[in-house]
Amino acid sequence: MAEVVRGRNLLYLSKADVIGLGLSRQTILDRVLQALVEHGHKRYEMPAKIGVHPYQDVFFHAMPAYLPSMQLVGMKWIECYPRNPTEFELPQTTGLLCLNDVETGVPVCLMDSAWLTAMRTPAVTVLMAKHLHPGARRFGMFGAGVQGREHVLFAAHYLEGLEEILVYDRLPEVAHRMVEEIQPGVDIPIRVRGSVEQVVKECEVLSSATIVLREPLSIAKDEWVSAGQTILPCDLNTFWAPEISRRADAYIVDSTEEHDLFVEMGYYPGGSPRITAETGEVLAGLAPGRTCSDQLVVNSNIGMAVVDIAVASAIHEAALAAGVGALLDL
Repeated sequence: MAEVVRGRNLLYLSKADVIGLGLSRQTILDRVLQALVEHGHKRYEMPAKIGVHPYQDVFFHAMPAYLPSMQLVGMKWIECYPRNPTEFELPQTTGLLCLNDVETGVPVCLMDSAWLTAMRTPAVTVLMAKHLHPGARRFGMFGAGVQGREHVLFAAHYLEGLEEILVYDRLPEVAHRMVEEIQPGVDIPIRVRGSVEQVVKECEVLSSATIVLREPLSIAKDEWVSAGQTILPCDLNTFWAPEISRRADAYIVDSTEEHDLFVEMGYYPGGSPRITAETGEVLAGLAPGRTCSDQLVVNSNIGMAVVDIAVASAIHEAALAAGVGALLDL
């Protein structure tokens, strides 16, 4: 590959390029943790997600961020079309991420962001699961799509002491297929359950990556949730009954500003729970997460651009080292 020259060209990385680099989960966890700690210390610039909504059930988000200590600036442009897989045989989520040179502002790398998004989201979940609920024996996952699959893999490889992973998907065949594909590479048993109630009642730590809607579906009921559980939704206020978050002893969000924006947009029609801390503050040791074992803790992570550019930087570095990608003239 020819040389990358600042201001003359940029490196383009396709989805296949990004996946082919084989970036380790540990590298992703390390970069995600670094970005979250920076966010916790307020050493960042990141406006709340700017969005447009061509249809009622879809969104486009522009997600810019700047991390001074890591010398990173960039933006992810991503969309979510829940109908794509069934109507067009296309992924639900696609997008691009651009990294820029901090000193001059010129673009240096443009990459597919679907894999990045699928990896950074579960990384945040398991970092917080380990922090909030060390020693958990059962992890429950709702949704067996791209996000669900990676949540299971990250949990299996990172949560020490885990004895079992339970999975539920509204399409049982999807859940069973996922388990069949990944179980051979995972030592912990992964089992499919036939009801949401079963998974909620059997697991100490739970996560969901389903659909994001303004009106809560309340699929997981308040009466199924007990003291001492840790719930880590990636789907805003949709899957879990809103009463759960409102009565939680601790309600933690990744970004208060982004959470407030979604409240303004109508995603919390019954009102917002009282926020006790941000994810980065907890991981940086600046705010408490769980303070006793019988607390109900909810940690809502909806995705932050500071994490995206941190993972993107690791991808960019690996691509340069391996000589992967195509050069595009500016």
